[in-house]
Amino acid sequence: MACCSDYGWRETIVYVDLTSKVLSARSRGCQQFVHIASKSERLHIIATNRTPTLNSSRFSGVLAPVITPFNEDLRPDYARFLKHCQWLVSQGVSLAVFGTNSEANSLSLAEKKDLLTMLVEGGIDPALLMPGTGSCALTDAIELTAHAVNLGCGGALMLPPFYYKGVADDGLVDFFSAVIEGVDDPALRVYLYHIPPVANVPIPHTVIKQLAEKYPTQIAGIKDSSGDWSHTQALNELGIEDFRVFCGSESFLLKNMQAGGAGCISATANVNPGAIKTLYDQWRTADAEQLQAGLNTIRGIFQSRPLIPALKAATAIYGDDPIWFRVRPPLQPLTANQRDELRQELAAANFQMPDI
Repeated sequence: MACCSDYGWRETIVYVDLTSKVLSARSRGCQQFVHIASKSERLHIIATNRTPTLNSSRFSGVLAPVITPFNEDLRPDYARFLKHCQWLVSQGVSLAVFGTNSEANSLSLAEKKDLLTMLVEGGIDPALLMPGTGSCALTDAIELTAHAVNLGCGGALMLPPFYYKGVADDGLVDFFSAVIEGVDDPALRVYLYHIPPVANVPIPHTVIKQLAEKYPTQIAGIKDSSGDWSHTQALNELGIEDFRVFCGSESFLLKNMQAGGAGCISATANVNPGAIKTLYDQWRTADAEQLQAGLNTIRGIFQSRPLIPALKAATAIYGDDPIWFRVRPPLQPLTANQRDELRQELAAANFQMPDI
């Protein structure tokens, strides 16, 4: 598929060898092309691009940090990635591609840009996309965020720069400010990503308030993956107008909704999206506590194992597609025994992945 660096009506004819890269292209107005690696076959693609409709609203609901399939050569499997995203959308959730459980920090900038373009040109509504665009490198964060905005993505989920530890609050404010000003687009909506158990760099309340005051349009919300409900509750009480707070696990979804939150961005939305969306839709009903308990059971099964390999194993098992077992090093897949145990526990909990 082709990606234009400027937008408007563009017609591009691209010949692609899916085992390697773009072979040749004939274009009117396009200068940039996506490299695609997948099955050994050629495609003749005619792509017509319109100016994307930029989304000015803010997210709410359930989002999945989409797991990333890899081929035998450990390159992203574009076809399976698109198919999984299509399934998730069919289950009623939006897509936080390039989140932690996407193995995002094992993907290159070029791979992320190509995958994101492929999703949009593959028919995924960009308004449903909140790609992770944070990076330790300021220039990479700006480039990927700008690419997401140009595609019309509904928002960008942004990690703090996480390599240097103990940075001052002003340094974090300067980093996020530099990204926002570097992208320089009124359509940008940033959702801060607070995940100190992994990044070891928190986003303090003082930083959030400074950024929201400085950029009231662009700073749209936060994902809290602290694992601490009291922290998520405090975020809901910051008093920032229309600031969307997402918990990082569906285990806190009911509490978050009751506290005025916007929903959840959760790893297990990859495998249990319909049930999580049901609680989001029905959190005010008498059945809400029971629905939450059911989600907690499934979450506990996955969380008791290495989470990314377990999510991929379930997708492989219920989708009858062993390619999904593969993770990118340094991660390791579940062993055969671990897979069998996972299968047995999920079956005992009457777990299903309908239509996968």
